[in-house]
Amino acid sequence: MPRLPLLALALLSSSPTHATPVGEIHRITTSPSAALRDQEHRPQILVTIWYPAADGTPEQPITIGPPGKPMFTIGSTASGPAFAGDAPGVRRPVILLSHGFGGSARMMGWFGIALARAGYVVVSVDHPGNNGRDPMTVAGAMLTWLRADDLQAALRLALIDPSVGPHIDTDRVGLAGFSAGGFTALVLGGARPAPQRLLAFCKANPDDGVCRPQVEFPVDAKQRDALLANPAYRDAIQHAGDAPIIPHVKAIVVMAPAVIQGLDPASLKNLATPVSILLGDQDSVAPPDSNGKAAAALLPNARLDVLPGVGHYDFLATCTADGPADLCGAARHQTVAHMAAVAAAIRAFGETLKAQP
Repeated sequence: MPRLPLLALALLSSSPTHATPVGEIHRITTSPSAALRDQEHRPQILVTIWYPAADGTPEQPITIGPPGKPMFTIGSTASGPAFAGDAPGVRRPVILLSHGFGGSARMMGWFGIALARAGYVVVSVDHPGNNGRDPMTVAGAMLTWLRADDLQAALRLALIDPSVGPHIDTDRVGLAGFSAGGFTALVLGGARPAPQRLLAFCKANPDDGVCRPQVEFPVDAKQRDALLANPAYRDAIQHAGDAPIIPHVKAIVVMAPAVIQGLDPASLKNLATPVSILLGDQDSVAPPDSNGKAAAALLPNARLDVLPGVGHYDFLATCTADGPADLCGAARHQTVAHMAAVAAAIRAFGETLKAQP
C-alpha cells in the first residue's frame, strides 16, 4: 500500500501533456430507471463525451458557476470538432466516467479531459436525481446502484452516434469514478450491490462518513424509511443485485470510492479485473478503512495508493475563491490529488487499453 509523498506524486505527473486538442459534445439518452430518480420523473440522461480532436482545433476555457464569477475551473475543450485524424478503421479505447454524490460530468472534466488528451474517448453522464445541475431527490441519493444504468445507456448512445461510434473500440473498455462514482464503476465492472448490507452497516456505524447526512443533499431516517416502504421503488430495490455489467472491461480506476459497504464482499473477491484505488488519508466523507481500504483487501487484483494530507473534496474540480465554502473549504491539496489521479489512470489504462495518442 504505497503512501507517496505529495512532492513525489506531483513529479510523477509533471511530464509534458500531449498537445492533442480535446473535443466535447453533449447528447441526451433515456433509461427507465432515470424516471424513478428524477424530480420530474423524466427518463432522460444528459451525456458528455470528450475525445481527441483534430490538430489545430482551438479550445475554450470551461468553468462551473455564474458567468464572470465561476465556482470551479475545469480545463479547456472545443465544442464538437472533428475527431483526431486516425487512419481508416482505427478505433480508440473508451472510458466510462461516473461523478460523485451531487456532482456532474463537468465536475469530473479535469479528469476526463486529461484522458481524452491522452488518446481515450471518455463518456460521462449527469446521474438523474443526484447531480449538481438538477434538483436532488431521495431516490437519486439512495438508489445508488441505478447509476450503472446511466452509463450503460450512455455507452449504447455513443456506439450508435455517427460522429462517435466509428471511433470506439468496444473490446477496450475502462471504468472510472469518484466517490459514489467509484461505487458505480465497481458495479459496472462486476461487483454486486447489496443495499441491505449497507443499511445494516450504517445502523451499527451511524457516525461513519458514508452513513451521515451528506452536505450536498441530507437524507434523514424518516425520508429513507419512506422510500424503502414506497411500492414505486420495491422492484428496483429487490433487483439491486441485477445491476448491469459492462463487457470487455480491462481496468477500473476509482478515486476516494464510497458506499463500499453496499457491495457484496463475495463479488469483490471474484472481480479479477485490475482495480486502481486512489484515496486520501484525511477523507472523512468516505473513510478509507470502511471504503477504499476495505475494497482493496477483498479485490484480488487491486493497487492502493494513499495520498497523505488529501481529503475527499480534493478530487472535485479546481475550486475558485467563489467556490462553495462547505466543499471547497476542505479542499487543500487539489493539484496534488488531480495530478496523482491522472497519473494513476494513465498508468492503469495504459497497461491494459494501450491508447494511441
